[in-house]
Amino acid sequence: MRNFLLGAAITALLAFGIKYFIDQSTTRKTELQSSDLILNQIKNVGKLVVTEGHFSEVITYKDDKKFYRDLYTATKTAIVEVNAGVQVSYDLSKIDYIINKDIKTVVITKIPEPEININPDIKYHLLMPSFLNKFVPKDHNLIRKKVVKQLEKKVKKSTLVTNSKNRLISELQKIYILTNSLGWTLKYNDTVIDNQISIEELIL
Repeated sequence: MRNFLLGAAITALLAFGIKYFIDQSTTRKTELQSSDLILNQIKNVGKLVVTEGHFSEVITYKDDKKFYRDLYTATKTAIVEVNAGVQVSYDLSKIDYIINKDIKTVVITKIPEPEININPDIKYHLLMPSFLNKFVPKDHNLIRKKVVKQLEKKVKKSTLVTNSKNRLISELQKIYILTNSLGWTLKYNDTVIDNQISIEELIL
C-alpha cells in the first residue's frame, strides 16, 4: 500500500512537472509568436506615398546688382508660371521602435517627418534683363530653388499634408489594434497609447 501511494505521488509530480513544462513552453511560444506578429505588422507598413496633388503658381524673380559704390542699381526681372506635381509621403521603414518581450511593450521612439517631393514645370513668360545685369545659366537654378521653396510653404499649409497625416494615423492604428488585441502595450516615447484617438492627438 505504501509503495502504491509513493508511486502515485511520483506519478502525480511527474504529471504536474510535464504540464508545467508544457504550459511554460506554450506561453513562451505564444509570446514569441505575438512579438513576431507585431514586428511583421510594423515592417509591412513600409513606405507610403500618401497623397499626390498639383499646384500652379506665378512667381516673380528679381535680382539687383549695384555699381559705382551703390549709386546705380541694375535690375533684372523674370515672371514665370509654375505647374508642379507634388507628392507627400511618410517613409515608415525609418520608424524607430523598441520591442520588450518581457513586459509585452512596444515603444515607438521616432516617427519620421513627411517627405515633400516637388517636380516643377517652369515656363518663362517675361524676361527683363538689364544692360549691366543680364540673365546667365545660374539664374535658372536660382529661379528653380525659389520656386521649390515657395511651393513648399504652400504645400505645408495645404490639405495634402493633413491628408498624409491621416494616412499615417491609419497605419499606426493598425499597430495599436494588433498590440491591444494581443494584450501588449503600445507607447510613443513615455506616453501610453490606450485608444485610437490618442494616436491622433500625438501626431496632429
